[in-house]
Amino acid sequence: MKTYFKLLSFAKPLGKFAVPYILTTILAVIFGTLNLALLIPLTDTLFKADTNAIHSIPFPEFSLTLDYFKNIFSYYFNEIAISQGKFGTLKFVCVIIVSSALLSNLFRYISQRVMEELRIHTIENLRISVFNNIMNLNIGYFNNERKGDIISKVASDVQVVQYTVTSTLQVIFKEPLQLVVYFIILFKISASLTLFSLIVVPVSGLLIARIVKRLRKQARESQERFGNMISFLDEALSGIKIIKAFNATEFVKNRFNNENKEFSRLSRSMVRRQQLASPLSEFLGIVTVAGILLYGGNMIMNQQNSGLTAAEFIGYIAIFSQVTRPAKAISETFTQIHQGLAAGERVLELIDTPVLIVDKKNATAAAPFNSKIEFKNVSFAYKDRPVLNNVSFTIEKGQTVALVGPSGSGKTTICDLTPRFYDINSGNILFDGIDLRDLKADSIRSQIGIVPQESVLFNDTIFNNIAFGKPGATKEEVIAAAKIANAHEFIINTENGYNTNVGDRGAKLSGGQRQRLCIARAVLTNPPIMLLDEATSALDTESEKLVQDALNNLMKNRTSLIIAHRLSTVKNADKIIVLDQGRVIEEGSNAELLVKEGLYHKLINMQSFEV
Repeated sequence: MKTYFKLLSFAKPLGKFAVPYILTTILAVIFGTLNLALLIPLTDTLFKADTNAIHSIPFPEFSLTLDYFKNIFSYYFNEIAISQGKFGTLKFVCVIIVSSALLSNLFRYISQRVMEELRIHTIENLRISVFNNIMNLNIGYFNNERKGDIISKVASDVQVVQYTVTSTLQVIFKEPLQLVVYFIILFKISASLTLFSLIVVPVSGLLIARIVKRLRKQARESQERFGNMISFLDEALSGIKIIKAFNATEFVKNRFNNENKEFSRLSRSMVRRQQLASPLSEFLGIVTVAGILLYGGNMIMNQQNSGLTAAEFIGYIAIFSQVTRPAKAISETFTQIHQGLAAGERVLELIDTPVLIVDKKNATAAAPFNSKIEFKNVSFAYKDRPVLNNVSFTIEKGQTVALVGPSGSGKTTICDLTPRFYDINSGNILFDGIDLRDLKADSIRSQIGIVPQESVLFNDTIFNNIAFGKPGATKEEVIAAAKIANAHEFIINTENGYNTNVGDRGAKLSGGQRQRLCIARAVLTNPPIMLLDEATSALDTESEKLVQDALNNLMKNRTSLIIAHRLSTVKNADKIIVLDQGRVIEEGSNAELLVKEGLYHKLINMQSFEV
């Protein structure tokens, strides 16, 4: 129930939908039941021998009871029978039946419209909450989770959840209300027959409960399998070149197919259980109707003193035959609810994942960068894996500072901590003397431009990719940024210039072209601080020169922090910080570090560069 109430919270304001739904459902049930109850006077009129023997009856006194409305109908029925005879009475009953059917279906349509609005409203709020929370999660979360499973939760599981809230409201209100009204009418017609018919209800309920018992567990497992399939698909599409290069096509196919078979097995098992509940409830209902026919028919044929006429018995059978419909709907809905709750648990896990990087209540916006960034005794670990240990250094305004060291020494982590993608475990990172945790994260990041080693482009036009960080940028601004990034020339030679689509992840462009677009994007926002995870390490010589020239243009008059893979690219840096196993072991200019003949000197010799 806890899961259900959490899901129900996304339907707020619930009263906006619940009140009209309840009112229209009540009216639909009343008119729908009246339609069946009118079979009794209709049958009575058709088979009554003599309407001339009918005498006038007084108009009933008002009382808010079912008998009052029944007596009102009887009064007018009686008056028409006296004045217009059998055929007139028959016309009267037919008009009432048609009117009742019209109103019943009209209110049923309105209630379904309201419920559909509630479903769409709920799913819209749920999707917004899921996506917003995903966007707010720290970067470390995505390193530990499969992207395909996240996509499955947002797309598939949310889609399954959408009917849980609406189906449950129907189960707890509409169908039970329909059953209650039916049984009130049935008790009014014959209490003994109704008590006899109620024997099947607990038996049917127990059997259906046993059938759907394992559905929730199976549904959750099925959705997890589907998430795995989406993950495999995402990995296969992303790594298609590597898969083919290593002749791993059959391996990837088998992995996907095995997961697909397991998903299909669970789906078949669930469908069998779902499909069994409905026919079982219907069959038990028909068995009960047959029993009633025997029991009630025997009462009438033997003319027992039951007070039950033939017309009432026919009406009773007609009404009771409809009892199976809401009972069947309840059994079908319970299977949907179990599936929806299982999917809801997975979606809520995503929504309830805590956002680790949160601004303090009293956090202030960072003033424009003016002085320096300081790392003071900074230590950091990814869960239980230490990465930085007591790191201290300073980046003065206007300086170009390079981070060098072996793989795993903590270079990228320092770049991720500077814009506060993670919070440190101990120590301080100061932005103009103020701890990053005391400043609003957005105000810090707005002053930092990032050019990653792996180009990140979106499946959009070149113009929109460059203008990504500055909505509303003019064409002149975008072109100016592209020129600084040495990108303008190749852009105008593409098919549609700045309106050319770059493809999925920039697949239509070369590595050097992608990097230059990323540099142009950083140039356009004109940030005072640049973080560069050296973008030239995976490029050919010609592309490297163009990109390096673009980077040099980008760093002019800016404070820059560079991760250096090729040490020849940082020999002109104002300061070089050498890291090893999460510690700063050397610091100084290129010339100073070469004199020391420490790790930096060793790395230079290993790369066989002339410095």
